[in-house]
Amino acid sequence: MSQKLINFLLERNREQSELFCNHTLSRMQYRAKHPTEICALKCMDGRLNLSVMTQIPVGIIQPYRNIGGKFDFGWPYFGTLLRKWVEYSMSRGRDSLMLVTYHFSKGDPHRGCAGFGYDIVKAKAHTKKLLSDFEYAFSGDVCYPIQVGIETDDEALILHGQNDKILDIAANLDMSEDALFAEVQSLYPNMKDQMILDLIPLLVGNQRHVKEVIESNRPIVDASHREQILAIGRGFNWLHLPNRALIIGPYSFDLGEPIELASKLLLSNIKEGRIAKEDGVILVTSAPYGNEADVEYKQALFKARAFADFAMKIINERVPELKQYMSSEPLIGVVNYNTLKFTQIDSK
Repeated sequence: MSQKLINFLLERNREQSELFCNHTLSRMQYRAKHPTEICALKCMDGRLNLSVMTQIPVGIIQPYRNIGGKFDFGWPYFGTLLRKWVEYSMSRGRDSLMLVTYHFSKGDPHRGCAGFGYDIVKAKAHTKKLLSDFEYAFSGDVCYPIQVGIETDDEALILHGQNDKILDIAANLDMSEDALFAEVQSLYPNMKDQMILDLIPLLVGNQRHVKEVIESNRPIVDASHREQILAIGRGFNWLHLPNRALIIGPYSFDLGEPIELASKLLLSNIKEGRIAKEDGVILVTSAPYGNEADVEYKQALFKARAFADFAMKIINERVPELKQYMSSEPLIGVVNYNTLKFTQIDSK
């Protein structure tokens, strides 16, 4: 059971790393035409693959993941990472666009966001508060945060603008690029034209994607929670899998809370028959680095191992029943963020 899942993950990483490297030129061409840097604050839910949903080259959108898409700019590590991302954009003369997301299911609330107890009102309120915080922190016009809903049944984007105006892509699948431009201008009157031009490809790509999802008439089970992978750390851009993985970033003061909730979700998936007991679940931890010759690489080794030790401590203390369905050892590794290559390391 465990080796089968490990082999699946390692093969998935090999494929995604190869894809990422093969699209280096595509990313360079895309950025030359659309220079705005884009990041997305998202839930740990593996369904939320914005590269797929918007049909833009992999690696363009920088993801930050946490349970429910819950973030606080006051968290030191998260605040530092976000500030460095904005400063990186500015150092290259680029503006930055921040997608502050929440997600839900139009067909069944329990296919929505477990991080907020499937309460869309709370999810919207949280992301709206985040929006206000970021607007205060990054005052000026070089960084522009916007609230974005993701409807996971059709995988459609919903843009929230000023005066409670919205643009629901699922309701505007045939809107032209010119009409989309005008609509976004109406939603965000003080957004720069170049930034709007760089947002349009995401909306046009989402129009195409939603049409494909609807035409595929996929079984509703494909939109349901069936996760069996608990991933903790950073460097998991290669692990976007619908309903297979819960991805937790190491951002908050209390990392134990999201690990506990994710572990309980995995256990419920087994006990309620959404995944087979014999398939089991697995813990994967990761930390990114850029160059093996740098201290960053050695620190990544320590981080990945520390995440695994801490996660197992939380599981043993708070969700011990899950252990019987887990592989005997976590899959621990480091990821080169230039290639997305995951390298397995030992636990010592």
